[in-house]
Amino acid sequence: MNWISNYVRPRINSLFSRREVPENLWTKCSECGTMLFHREFAENLNVCTNCDHHMAITPRERFAALFDGGVFAEVDVPAPVEDPLHFKDQKKYPERMKAARKDTGEREAMLVAEGEIGRTPIVAAAQDFSFMGGSMGMYVGNAIIAAAERAVASKRPLVLFSAAGGARMQEGILSLMQMPRTTVAVQMLKEAGLPYIVVLTHPTTGGVTASYAMLGDVHIAEPNALICFAGPRVIEQTIREKLPDGFQRAEYLLDHGMLDRVTHRKDMKDELVTILRMLTGQGPAVKGDLPKPEDVPTPAKGDTPDPAKPKAEAKKA
Repeated sequence: MNWISNYVRPRINSLFSRREVPENLWTKCSECGTMLFHREFAENLNVCTNCDHHMAITPRERFAALFDGGVFAEVDVPAPVEDPLHFKDQKKYPERMKAARKDTGEREAMLVAEGEIGRTPIVAAAQDFSFMGGSMGMYVGNAIIAAAERAVASKRPLVLFSAAGGARMQEGILSLMQMPRTTVAVQMLKEAGLPYIVVLTHPTTGGVTASYAMLGDVHIAEPNALICFAGPRVIEQTIREKLPDGFQRAEYLLDHGMLDRVTHRKDMKDELVTILRMLTGQGPAVKGDLPKPEDVPTPAKGDTPDPAKPKAEAKKA
């Protein structure tokens, strides 16, 4: 019995036991609950293949799909004081920042880059909702100013992707002061005659909506994105009335004149290229490059061209 218990039974169990599946192979759709294979999910730009629900995407993933060939250069952003108010709630502010940097691998809640989309040079800025809810602190204000200054210096349009829960409470009034600062940065673009395009993603709320997110020349939103200052629950509790279905969602705001377009994420690049080239007075975008034709000598009149002659000359060379 010892031989059966100690050798045969464990051997059989090892052959038929359920193998462990790595957790990172699948992603569950937050809308319909469908399990999505991570490779197909990433290829579809973090959009559910079953219900078309747009889920969060990091700035680097977004820029990799946006810029030609996925090539872009980061724009340096001045670093502000780390903990100006020495704020502490359940944790100290520096501890929260350290945890957010470890989880996301990013320095802060906004990434600024420059490159080309459809052969159109631009400067782009994107908020990272996974970094403390994309909250607007002093660094985000510095990032928008740096993006605007870079756009003015290089005479490029600025495209901004917003995704935030509002101002960062750990920076108090200093966070709220980023609203007028970023408004001045947008005004720099307008005075330079450069387009400023805002793409509002889910969610864009609070002081972000009340400042730079709604100051664009063109406002585009992703489908079903929540865009508001105060959320629907707060408004319902305040006015004590039931709100319409889809209230403060992208489609509702489009119907009521607050947005110009609602565009699927996979169509966003082509949409931006078309709008930017129209606003900058450029022709249609080049979809692809044809190879340069080979230099073949033109035969004299009356001569019959020999198709093998160029190949023979090429071999001699």
